[in-house]
Amino acid sequence: MDRSLKGYDLALLFAALSDRTRLRLLNLMDGREVCVCYFVEILGQSQPKISRHLAYLRRARIVAARRDGKWIHYKIAVPPNSGAARILRETLLTLRQDRGMQADLARLNRACCVPQRIYQLESAPLPARVDALNN
Repeated sequence: MDRSLKGYDLALLFAALSDRTRLRLLNLMDGREVCVCYFVEILGQSQPKISRHLAYLRRARIVAARRDGKWIHYKIAVPPNSGAARILRETLLTLRQDRGMQADLARLNRACCVPQRIYQLESAPLPARVDALNN
């Protein structure tokens, strides 16, 4: 059985979406670009663990990274395959309805309002809005 769909590894996409931590990361990036330090703070996990999950999402080609000095910002990337893009879009819509995911977003919003109070976020760039996935 061919695991790819016109050059896109659909099995890798589903594997990337099969982990709760990776879903939480995607939820936090939905419509915004986020510095890795916020993921560490909001998810309460170590930076190396978060970075491994982000690398997995990048391999699945659903997350892109941008370096700005010492900061690395992550955002959702539209998969190059239209079917994969639909799957990701529907996943993000479903995550918006989950109470745990909503709680993560509330923590992110609070952290963005007072980053100077959280040591790890002191001087960290605030998450920036980005274009949502195309419908």
